[in-house]
Amino acid sequence: MPRTPQELLRHLDDIGVAYRLYEHEAVFTCEQSAGICAHIPGTHCKNLFLKDKKDALWLVTAPDAVAVDLKALPEKTGCKRLSFGSGDLLMEILGVPAGSVTPFALMNDAQRRVQPVLDAGMMTAPLVNLHPLVNTATITVAPEGVLRFLRGLGYEPLIAGL
Repeated sequence: MPRTPQELLRHLDDIGVAYRLYEHEAVFTCEQSAGICAHIPGTHCKNLFLKDKKDALWLVTAPDAVAVDLKALPEKTGCKRLSFGSGDLLMEILGVPAGSVTPFALMNDAQRRVQPVLDAGMMTAPLVNLHPLVNTATITVAPEGVLRFLRGLGYEPLIAGL
């Protein structure tokens, strides 16, 4: 059973990750988010759920303004040719629908199949904005908090210039 946003927030509290929660109407694209969430301080991020030619899974998180080149990404990550994972696979592995993808959904990846990839520039920002498992809210958190969360789950994210 996928974790709930409330369970995520309790977990962040338990591991000492400071955050600020903003609730808002549902956003499905970076363009929608830019209008609805413009008042939220920090770097607004997008997330790409990808799979490679050998069915390895990847979750790429980068600032909305960064154009992620899927053809160049394999060289930076060591994976094979990438394509988008299906909505069904996303729900099966991360327990969130399209539009709610977030590194926080890795808490639902029981088999640790997904490799997180974080944009190096994003990781130097004071604050980043991510969904808390739903697209009707945004969490503002320091990049170090994202790392603490991921490492606490047993992931070592790949940090790469995207």
